[in-house]
Amino acid sequence: MSTPHLPKVAGIDPTVPSPTHTATPLPGIPAAASEPGTLIQDRLAGWVSDLTTLHELTERLARTRTLDEALRELLSAGAGLVGARRGMAVLEPADGQGPTATIGLGLAHADLGTIETVPRSATPYGCILDGLPGGPLPDPRPSPADHHAPPGRGAEGGAAFPAAAPGTAAVPGAVAVPDILGDEHLDPRHREVAARLGFAASYAVPLSTEGNGRLGAAVWLYDEPAEPDGHRRHLVGLYGRYASEHLGRLLELERGRAEIATLTEELLPTRLPRVPGVRLAARHVTGARGGGDWYDALPLPEGALGLAVGSVSGTGPSALAATGRLRASLRAYAVMEGEDPVAVLSDLELLLRLTEPARSATALFAYAEPARRRIVLAGAGHAPPLVVGDRRTEYVETSLSAPLGMLACWEAPSVDLDVRPGETVLLYTDGLLRRIGGPVDRAFVLLHAAAASVPRVDRADPGAVADHVLRLVLGAPAEGGGPGGRGDDEDVVMLAARFD
Repeated sequence: MSTPHLPKVAGIDPTVPSPTHTATPLPGIPAAASEPGTLIQDRLAGWVSDLTTLHELTERLARTRTLDEALRELLSAGAGLVGARRGMAVLEPADGQGPTATIGLGLAHADLGTIETVPRSATPYGCILDGLPGGPLPDPRPSPADHHAPPGRGAEGGAAFPAAAPGTAAVPGAVAVPDILGDEHLDPRHREVAARLGFAASYAVPLSTEGNGRLGAAVWLYDEPAEPDGHRRHLVGLYGRYASEHLGRLLELERGRAEIATLTEELLPTRLPRVPGVRLAARHVTGARGGGDWYDALPLPEGALGLAVGSVSGTGPSALAATGRLRASLRAYAVMEGEDPVAVLSDLELLLRLTEPARSATALFAYAEPARRRIVLAGAGHAPPLVVGDRRTEYVETSLSAPLGMLACWEAPSVDLDVRPGETVLLYTDGLLRRIGGPVDRAFVLLHAAAASVPRVDRADPGAVADHVLRLVLGAPAEGGGPGGRGDDEDVVMLAARFD
């Protein structure tokens, strides 16, 4: 006869006696006190865990290089900290100088547009961006009473934002709406949009720094009525302050790049000349640091055309200033001595040595006669042009020469080139080769392969030829991994001339 088994409940075997120190105390007898230091150890463990989490999240954020990447990382990390699934970030610097952006997490572009139909003053991010009252959580670590405060109020039922000092504006704090659908004080359009998109609560934090002021706001959306507790608010507040500083740095870089790009474009030709027998197209890809790459095309007497590309050593405003001076000087020399490209570059080299002895430059100047489809060119330390046609794709054999400013006296022989009808001559700067990356020979091979693969239907358009080549070579992986050799630091200029 088998021994009957006692039932098991929730995976606990009742046949195993409970240890004496875990047995339920008898009524009236107090439970044994926890060991001294246990509470402190638990708190220390929690702090270490929080610091580890914040360190990992800030490390990931620090690796972002653009405002768009940083905002997306901020939304993703913040969603994990507050326990939400969706959200949106609004970048809107208080100085009004831009740039502005709206990024969504788990929200389609149409969803963001729908949210923006809500009156701005009725949205959590609108309260933050416009400094309006309405946020119930001015302190990231509120007292327990704050959890029961009505929406738009603090623990004492007063205004959510701390009082401002005389003569200063109050800084909005976090804005929590724990139950959007159940809050009758909210704008009806707000509740309607929330019901349509399927979110029932929101939590928003400001993004601001002492140096830049208000940068924007981040909002996270809950699928059910909810509100982050004090611990989660404290963590996201710490993370938000670090994220704001990082966004402030990226904002300054973005503005600097935009200013340099604008200045660079102003130094380049506003339009290309129209000369019978040849069609022109130019492409300029601005580097992150702003380089000194340039191009020019100018009509010359007797139907001739001058084509030039070049690169000045260095980056930043000083290189751009040198670029403007060299380009203006080359135009003058081309008008006077355009038929002799060597003389043009010799004069340019003398000017460089006299005005900027510490700077060097590469340049290529071509004197083209479209009616005869003939080109005479000379280069100073510059990459050779590339001829693209139906019957050939080949580099022009130019003589080796040093860059301008490297020798006491520059001089190199010119090269004659006869162009066939329908062929396109590509002039480009060294930045293209550096962006491709790897050994120079490999870069030349990839550039030649890209030019040879131009579809026949696109070869009649010099702009289409340039676009096809740049699209292929700028995405070519460099040896050692990663696209390109030096990322987006290098300027790239390409000038395409198609002869009829």
